[in-house]
Amino acid sequence: MASFDIYQIVQSLQEVRLGWRAAQRRNSDAGAREFPSREALSVIVEQLKGVLFPMRLGPPDLRQESENFHVAYSLDAALHGLLKQVQLELRYSAGLQDQADSAAEAEQQALHVTRAFAASLPDIRALLDSDVLAAFQGDPAARSVDEVLLCYPGVLAMIHYRLAHRLYHLGLPLLARIISELAHSTTGIDIHPGARIGAAFFIDHGTGVVIGETAVIGERVRIYQAVTLGAKRFPTDAEGNLQKGWPRHPVVQDDVVIYAGATILGRITVGQGAVIGGNVWLTQDVPPGAHISQAASREEERGIGALPPTAAAA
Repeated sequence: MASFDIYQIVQSLQEVRLGWRAAQRRNSDAGAREFPSREALSVIVEQLKGVLFPMRLGPPDLRQESENFHVAYSLDAALHGLLKQVQLELRYSAGLQDQADSAAEAEQQALHVTRAFAASLPDIRALLDSDVLAAFQGDPAARSVDEVLLCYPGVLAMIHYRLAHRLYHLGLPLLARIISELAHSTTGIDIHPGARIGAAFFIDHGTGVVIGETAVIGERVRIYQAVTLGAKRFPTDAEGNLQKGWPRHPVVQDDVVIYAGATILGRITVGQGAVIGGNVWLTQDVPPGAHISQAASREEERGIGALPPTAAAA
């Protein structure tokens, strides 16, 4: 029977872990987890989906007469689970693992934040209703809003995004990012929770869509697969470290349509009602109502002229 030097490998792994923690200046209390759990958050998000859409994303045997009971039970479980994860992030962020007094203060803050998140759930549901309706109205293949809610990856990504975005603005970027990445790994749609997205947003097909942290998207915007709303450059400070948090992604105004494969980079503005054609590469402002094709964007990149407000749509 084969044998392995398990003890030596365990000891070596411990040395690497301790070296990493020392370099990162992180300390953990005896046996305690230092930061939130992806697995726990996956369960919490599933519970919240059933809370938001009980008759579609709740248990298969749920009946309307017991709908409120299910919502109350699942909401209580989700919020208590979320509270623990919020406490972990706050302690981790503040480095409070070994400070009992500060930890008690963090627990009170965690309760306040979790209650604020819970109070926002009706507004999140209303926004998601607008997203579902936009998908139904924007896709001729959709036969019902129920089909959209149950089957469309763009809607699944938006459920995660709407939940994550609220947590992000409550000061919980790690929880928010984990929730967004759960959807990313399932749908192939990467929406940073810091992005600002208005009502009635529709991602058709969806695979390969990337929306950066500081992107701002208005209402009734529709985008297709493989669209990127990204940064054009990444400035560094005097020590060569990337500067974080500054606006570097596009602003997309109301009623814009962006077709498959378009790449829009930098802090530019795509004006209201503009149509961006497939596979367009765009790095400058687009006037309201413009129709931008690949040919028009290539001329702009070569410096032939500014993008015309009536360029032919792809």
